Amino acid sequence: MESIAISKFKATCLAVLERVRRTGEPVIVTKRGEVIAEIVPASHPARGKRKLGTLAGTVRIAGDIVSPAVDEEEWEALRQ
Repeated sequence: MESIAISKFKATCLAVLERVRRTGEPVIVTKRGEVIAEIVPASHPARGKRKLGTLAGTVRIAGDIVSPAVDEEEWEALRQ
């Protein structure tokens, strides 16, 4: 496991993080020889793939979904 001084970590933070991500090897950050942090790769939760049609058959359409809900005479926008 690599150990790096905090001053060097501060100067090369992005490169160190990318190396940890790429290699999976943790890096220990020290300050005056004392361990203050351990940089480890992120753990990714297992993601299930979404399946097309998973909710098929769970919705029931009741009534006409195309026609307006009220008659045109009741529309305020059409009144003059």
